[in-house]
Amino acid sequence: MQLVPYLAFDGQCREAFAFYRQALGGRIVAETSYGESPVCEQMPPGHHDRVMHMQLDAGGAILMGADAPPGQLAGSASQTCVNVTVDDPALAERVFAALAEGGTVQMPIEETFWAHRFGMLVDRYGKPWMVNCLKPC
Repeated sequence: MQLVPYLAFDGQCREAFAFYRQALGGRIVAETSYGESPVCEQMPPGHHDRVMHMQLDAGGAILMGADAPPGQLAGSASQTCVNVTVDDPALAERVFAALAEGGTVQMPIEETFWAHRFGMLVDRYGKPWMVNCLKPC
């Protein structure tokens, strides 16, 4: 299991990650815009160029982030969440269920175009989480 910080932005993700790349001496290993994704048609036209997912590798330390979908940056707690990455879909489902107990599921855990399992929730303490079981690149 790996815990990965996932930062949410309001249109500044590319700029911020260029800064982090330089500051941390890392490299961008993944970048996808909303317009390049299967959810393109569900996004307002002004959001197609925004970052749906960005990943920086800085000497083995991982930082992830994205420009939040419209209406999801209400309050400071929603600006950062913890991403849990596991290798087994069954473990992803177990971890998701445990974290969701007493909380609110924002996106049920399911297969996506990038992951065997992915889900989002806010735990009983108001902290946002994502659970990922990634597909090989």
